[in-house]
Amino acid sequence: MATTEPLERAAPALADPLDRAADARDAERVEAVIGGGEPIAGRLDALRILDGMLDMLEPRAVAGESLAMAAELVRIALGRSAVELPPRDKRFADPAWAENPLYHRWAQAYLAWVETVDRLSTTPRLKADWKREARARFSAALLTSTIAPTNLLAGNPAALKRAFDTGGLSLLRGARNLFRDVRENGGMPSQVDASGYVLGESLAATPGAVIHREEMFELLEYAPATPEVGSRPLLMIPPQVNKYYFLDLAPGRSFVEYLVGRGVHFFTVVWRNPREEHGHWGLEDYVEAQRRALEVVRDVSGSDEVNLLGACAGGLTSALMLGHMAATGEEDGITSATFCISMIDSRHPNALTVMTTDRMQRTLARDARDRKVYDRKELARTFAWMRPNDLVFNYLANNWLMGNDPPAFDILAWNNDGTNLPARFDRDMLDIYAHNRAAEPGGVEVLGTPVDLGQVDVDSFVIAGLTDHITPWMPCYMTSQLLGGRSEVVITSTGHIQTMVNPPGKPRARYFAGPEPGPDPEAWMEAATTVEGSWWPRYADWLLERSGESREAPSRPGNRRFKPIEPAPGQYVRET
Repeated sequence: MATTEPLERAAPALADPLDRAADARDAERVEAVIGGGEPIAGRLDALRILDGMLDMLEPRAVAGESLAMAAELVRIALGRSAVELPPRDKRFADPAWAENPLYHRWAQAYLAWVETVDRLSTTPRLKADWKREARARFSAALLTSTIAPTNLLAGNPAALKRAFDTGGLSLLRGARNLFRDVRENGGMPSQVDASGYVLGESLAATPGAVIHREEMFELLEYAPATPEVGSRPLLMIPPQVNKYYFLDLAPGRSFVEYLVGRGVHFFTVVWRNPREEHGHWGLEDYVEAQRRALEVVRDVSGSDEVNLLGACAGGLTSALMLGHMAATGEEDGITSATFCISMIDSRHPNALTVMTTDRMQRTLARDARDRKVYDRKELARTFAWMRPNDLVFNYLANNWLMGNDPPAFDILAWNNDGTNLPARFDRDMLDIYAHNRAAEPGGVEVLGTPVDLGQVDVDSFVIAGLTDHITPWMPCYMTSQLLGGRSEVVITSTGHIQTMVNPPGKPRARYFAGPEPGPDPEAWMEAATTVEGSWWPRYADWLLERSGESREAPSRPGNRRFKPIEPAPGQYVRET
C-alpha cells in the first residue's frame, strides 16, 4: 500500500522543495531541481507577496512567537538549544556548520527563525482557507530563503574554504559569473550551460518532417522506426507555454523516440513562439488551431480515428476541444485521450489557483485588452522565484560564491529555452482554473458551445507526479472523473517535468497504479500498488490496444496535399 507526503497541506512544495541545493553532477538531483517549467502568470508582483506576509501578522500569534523566539535565542547563545541542522538541507552540509561554534549558533538562530515564520504561516485561522495558507507559506518561504546566511560569502564556509584553497581564484571566477549574469541574464544567476546542446542533434532529435505550417503552429510527422505502425495515429498537443521538446529530449531519454520505436504513428503540434504581433491569441484560437491540426493528421494518415495526447496546458485545451466536439457531434473521430501532468479540475489545492488573486485577474484583463505578450525572460524569473532556494539561491551560491560554472544538462537546457506568452491566453487559462470552470458542465463556452466533459465518451489515460508543485497529482487525478469512458491513472514518484522524462532503465523510477479510479483520490492512492520502473511501457501497451490494426509504415512523410517542408524539428521551435 502506497503512502504519500502530507497531502492535507496546501501546495506544500511551494514552501518545502524536496531536494535543496542540488548537486549539478547528479542527473536525478538536477531533475529534482527543475521540477517543472510552466509559467502560471505574467508577473509575480510585490503586492501578492505582501498579501501573504500580511496574512501571517495575527497579533496574538506574533506576540507569542516573538517571546518564544527570544527565549530560543538565549538558549542558542548559551549553547543549550535543541535546534538541529536538517540532514537533507545541502546549504548546511559543510562540517563548519556543525563543528564551528559561531557557525553552529548562526545556523541554529536562522533555523529557529524559519520555524517561527513557518508556524505563523500555518495558524488555525489560515488553515481555514487553503488558498490563504498557501499564499502565506509561499511568502514565508521567499522571505526565509532570501535571508539564509549561505547567500552571503561570510555566511558560506564552503565558499570561504574554496577561496582559500584556490588562492582567491574562485572569487574572481564568481565575479566574472556575476557580471555576466547582470549583463546577459537580468541579474539572475544562470541555471545551465546550454552551449553544448543543438536542436535537431542533441535535443529534439527524433527523425521526422514538418508537413504543415501556418501562423500559429507547425505539424511534425515522425519517421516510423518499425516496419508496421498502428492504423490510428497519435496527435500530441504540447503545452502552449513551453517548447514541446521536453517530450523529445536527448536520444535514449525521449518519450517521442520511445513511442515511435513501439510502432506508434506519431504527429505533434509545435506551437509558434508568440511575438508582439500575436497578442490577440487567446484560448479559443489555440483550440481552433488544434482542430485544424487534427484534420491534417486525418488527411495524411488516412484514418478518421485519432488518439489524442495533451501535455500540461495542452491537456486543458485538448479537453476543451473534446468538449466542443462532443457538443457538435464530432467526437466520434477520437479513439482515446491521454492527459500528461494536466490539471482540468482545480478544486484540490494547487499553485495555479493559489496565485490567481483578484488583483492578478484585473491585471491580466488589462494586459489582454492591450494585447500584451509576456517576455520569456520575465516568465522565467516568475517561475524561479516560486522556488527560490532551488532556482535562485542554489545557483547564486554555486556560480557567484563558489565560482563554479552552471551545469550542462538536457532538461535544464530545455528549461532555459523558454517561450513568450500572450496575456489573453494567460487570462483565459487562469480564469478557468480560478473558478474551476472546465469541471462544471456548461461552466465554460468554447467556440460557441458550452463544454460538458461528461459527454466526452472516450477512454482516457491520466499521468501525474506525486511531488508535482505546478499541477499536483490530486487535481490531475480528478480528470479521470470528468470524462466518460474507462480511465486508467498512473502517478509517478517524481515532480512535474521529470514525470514525463521516465525512460526504461532510469534509476529509482517507480509509479503507483491502482484499481478503477473513483471520486476520492486519497482512497485510490491507499489502494494503489507500487510498480518499480518506468510507466512508458505500460502506457505504450495501453495506447497500442487503441491504435487499430497494424499496417505497413509509410515510406515518406506527408502526402500529395501536405508535402514535407523541412526536417524536424522545424523552424518555429528555434524562434526566440
